[in-house]
Amino acid sequence: MLTFLGFLMILIFMVLIMNKKMTPLTALVIVPVTIALFAGFGPELGEMMKNGVKEIALTGVMLIFAILYFSLMIDTGLFEPLVNIILKAVGDNPIKTTIGTAILTALVSLDGDGSSTYLIVVAAMLPLYKKQGMNPLVLTCIIMLAGQIMNILPWGGPTARVMSSLKLGHTEIFVPMIPIMAIGILWVIFVAYILGRREKIRIAKHGKYNNYNSNDIIGEVDPKLRRPKLILINLALTITLLVVMILDIVPLGIAFMIAFCIASIINYPKLKDQQKIISKHAGNALSVAGMIFGAGIFTGILNGSGIMQAMGNSMIEIVPKSWGGYMNVITALFSIPLTFFLSNDAYYFGILPIIVATGHQLGISPEILGRASLIGQGSHLLSPLVPSTYLLVALAGVEFSDHLKYTLKWALGSSIVMLIAALILGVI
Repeated sequence: MLTFLGFLMILIFMVLIMNKKMTPLTALVIVPVTIALFAGFGPELGEMMKNGVKEIALTGVMLIFAILYFSLMIDTGLFEPLVNIILKAVGDNPIKTTIGTAILTALVSLDGDGSSTYLIVVAAMLPLYKKQGMNPLVLTCIIMLAGQIMNILPWGGPTARVMSSLKLGHTEIFVPMIPIMAIGILWVIFVAYILGRREKIRIAKHGKYNNYNSNDIIGEVDPKLRRPKLILINLALTITLLVVMILDIVPLGIAFMIAFCIASIINYPKLKDQQKIISKHAGNALSVAGMIFGAGIFTGILNGSGIMQAMGNSMIEIVPKSWGGYMNVITALFSIPLTFFLSNDAYYFGILPIIVATGHQLGISPEILGRASLIGQGSHLLSPLVPSTYLLVALAGVEFSDHLKYTLKWALGSSIVMLIAALILGVI
């Protein structure tokens, strides 16, 4: 019953947002609350939602102040030199632009933090897409594809969870995955070439894409807000912030909060100018934060009701025992929907140990199954339960539903390519 309710909840949610019947925020709240009330969880509902919001609170704070900070830096003109350098390198060629997007995302993603990757890459590349008249969905697609592959880095999240859950080291789990990641990045560059070529042909036939959302975060820079004389100071502050983030000296949300306050005082000493900056970008920041807290309610109900665990267990149970010899392939294939519909914590700490215990009885080593469970990361970041996804679409000014429909087939392709590569190379 719980499994049925879980998949029903997700199905209704996906149908509503992909057909644009509800905003993601509304669907994230209304759908799970309605299902939970129907299932008789009314008395516990408040506690479930509170726990879900508490779990995601720091992430919400981080995204609010990250948007405010990088929006301020864009206003000052910090990223204009980088944009000009990239523009000279790619010229007016959409193919070079898309391939450059893939490579830049892979490099920036080395820090393991998706939110900062989205902020930096979109700030650098979206102005180029606008100048060339390219579809911003191409940008969000390529960024997410590259980011998903790089998310397998040990400090990115899922790999650390696998190692912790199975009590294994990086040599057993991560090191064998390095060639698979390399092949995955080559796949992303290939997809970037295809999408760039399509855009080049489309622009030649139908003209430039001009339907940009006027509410996107990375907009045109107001000349009155530029601070070219402070560019080195702003660069030093931003680099310091990134170092603090990488070394995990203080919580990221707190670091962005402090950095934003310092940047406001340095660049705009007058109180009215500081208020203008906050007012200008508060709408975007609160819009993203609202969806983040909505996702907290969604996952809080899934976790608190036991629906999430029931969904994972049910998917494992449908596998016939006669297929046990293919547990490595089954684990890799199942990791695609499971890491999409479940949180990484729920999958790697709740479901993976069950899979490994079953594999142990069949003589399959835990490290093989651990590596197989990472294959699904090729489509994980597309999940509506991943907070940073809402940041990406907000930055680029696209609808989440459009981004999901545009990117899904390419993301599934990433997982399939990595699965084939892992089987050929004997990694799983």
